[in-house]
Order: sequence, then structure tokens, then C-alpha cells
Amino acid sequence: MFSKKHLAPAIAAPAPAPPLSETALRALANPYVGAGAAGALFIVVLLTLVALIGDPKASSPVVRLSLAKIGGEAAPDGWREALARGGGQPSVTEDIFRLSETPIGADAAMGEATITMQGGGAFHAADPLPQAPLAGFHSQGPSGPLPIIAANGKTPAEAYARPFAPNGRPKVALVIGGLGLNAAATRQAIDTLPPEITLSFVPYAEGLQGWIDLARAAGHEVLLETPMEPSDYPDNDPGPYTLLADSPGSETVKKLEWVLSRATGYFGVTNYLGSRFMTSDAGMNAFQTALRGRGLAFIDDGQAARRTGPMRASAARIIDEQLSGQAIDQQLLAIEAGALQHGQALGSGFAYPVTLSQVAKWAESVESRGYQLAPASALISRR
Repeated sequence: MFSKKHLAPAIAAPAPAPPLSETALRALANPYVGAGAAGALFIVVLLTLVALIGDPKASSPVVRLSLAKIGGEAAPDGWREALARGGGQPSVTEDIFRLSETPIGADAAMGEATITMQGGGAFHAADPLPQAPLAGFHSQGPSGPLPIIAANGKTPAEAYARPFAPNGRPKVALVIGGLGLNAAATRQAIDTLPPEITLSFVPYAEGLQGWIDLARAAGHEVLLETPMEPSDYPDNDPGPYTLLADSPGSETVKKLEWVLSRATGYFGVTNYLGSRFMTSDAGMNAFQTALRGRGLAFIDDGQAARRTGPMRASAARIIDEQLSGQAIDQQLLAIEAGALQHGQALGSGFAYPVTLSQVAKWAESVESRGYQLAPASALISRR
């Protein structure tokens, strides 16, 4: 509220100003002095306006970030070294530390960083997901930590999924896979895709836990890819821990547990290839039984759509079988059409540069067309 100012009953005529001396006139004629005087006058006028009408940024949205939270959650022990071994360095987290005006440390434990957004636009900030592993959801296996159902019955699928609140609109979700091997593509996916996009990581990636930590710090939920036998195996070989259609169930479980022990923080697994393995009833039964026992979801790229069970979802289509921006856009529109018809739809894609670019553009406007962008975990069957 503006303060009221009392006016004097009469205004006296101003007294004549004293004449300027010759020295003062010469000083004003100097261009540097004149520019300085003009600058000083501008500052005085600006401060006067702010005092009268208030801070012009006062109506802009303001975001306050806890430095203690950033310092505690953005730099888990060992992730820098892990990422260095994987051939890439983090960007977002390092920028937070480097650009913060207040150093993050013991002295800043109670501090806050304040960011004022220009233009009055909305700011959708994603809270980081809790750092993995969460207590009670893993036990030590022969090759590393393995997910387990907590004593209270809560599953890792529930604990590590991104929280989601439906708003009644048709839900669209995407899984982007193949991450962890190429540092540039992995950083691009984490940094440029909205946090509702689910990210899928290759178990053979170096520094896998560091990448998963960074993805979760950016709000993304995570899947772990399980190599499965394709129809042209062994010409097309997904690696030494590929699940084979004709293997005994015990061998399938042993290889699966090796994959699961590579890292923590994922809510489920997805397939990598698998056109032959997923036609094997014995192989898939052993695989899905092992997942259920560990409380993990299974989301496939559409090849296992006929398989039912709890914590299951299948992609309606792969969006980048044709690597062109126009073809990918058509697939994304088809996913929207499926969501409109069925209430929800899931797509999958690979971390090709064109895929990441088109998905980022699509995600900017999909909700303005009446849909809700959702993490893949929000579309799984709970039966």
C-alpha cells in the first residue's frame, strides 16, 4: 500500500539559483564528467521509482532451493569417480556447486538459494527422488546388492517409482533406453527430458550407479535392461548374461540376479532384444517368478504384450524404428491417440540424438493438448 503524503497549504516561489562558476562550466563540458553525472541521475531516478512503485520483480515466481538438500542429495559418495571411469562427467550437479553464490558445505547447511524467474512464467521444478539404496529394500547377493521386498510388504517397485497423482486426463508415458554406454547421450537424456520420462540403463555400463544416481537426482525413475535372446542369436549377441530360451530356470535366475546386482535405485526391468526368449513359456515363467519374488515391475517394448501378471506394462509402439524426426512425431501422435481411446498409452524408444530431440519438443506441448505426461510406473497393472 502506498503511504499518503501531506501537501503544504501553499508553495513558495523558488529562490533564484546561484550562477555557475567558470570552473563548474568547464567540468560539465568534459564528456566523462557529463556521462558520469547522467549515470548518477539515472540511478537516483530508478531508486526513486522502486521506492514509489515497488520491486518490478516482486510479482515474478520465486523458487527457493535448500543448499543443505542439494549438498546432501546431489553428491553421493563415489559418483564422481564412477562417472569418470565411465568416460563422462556430470553437468547439472557440477553446475549447481560451481554457480551457487553460497558455497555448499558445513557453513551453508541452513542456507537457501533463491531463483527469481523472469516474465512471470510458471516454473515446474522436479524434486529429486531419494538417493538409492533405500534402507530395507536390498540384501547382499553373490555379485552385489539385490532388491528385496521390505519387512512391511512394500516392494522396490513402489519405493523407487516416481510419485504420481492422476488428474483425470489420458495418461501418456515413454521409456527411453540404451543409456549408460554413451556419456553424451546419457547426459542429454537426463538433462533435457522432463522428469516424467522413464530412463532405462544398460547393465554393462561403466559407472552405472553414478548414472542412476544422477538420473534420480533429476527426478527420473529408472529401469534396468535385461539382455534376452533374439531370434538371430548368436549372430546378434546381447552379451554374456543374455537370458536364453532353452536354459534351465536356475540358469535364467542366476543370470538375472547378476543383472540386478549391478546397481540399486531401479523400480523394475525392461527387455533388451528378446524376440526368441519372450516366446519361451518356461523361460518367461522363471524370469517373471523371480521378479515377483523381488518385488520388481516388468515393462517391455511390446514384444511380451500377451504376458500378464502383476506389475506389468507393455509399450504400444516403438517410436523410433524409423530414424527421422517426422516418423518419430507420427509415432508420438499415435501414442496420444491410443491414450485418448484407452485412457493411457506407453511408448518406448532408444537414446538416439534425433529421438531425444523430438521427445523433448513433444513433451513441451503434450499436456496443452489435454493429456497428462506420466512415468511408466503409473501405467503398470497392479493385479
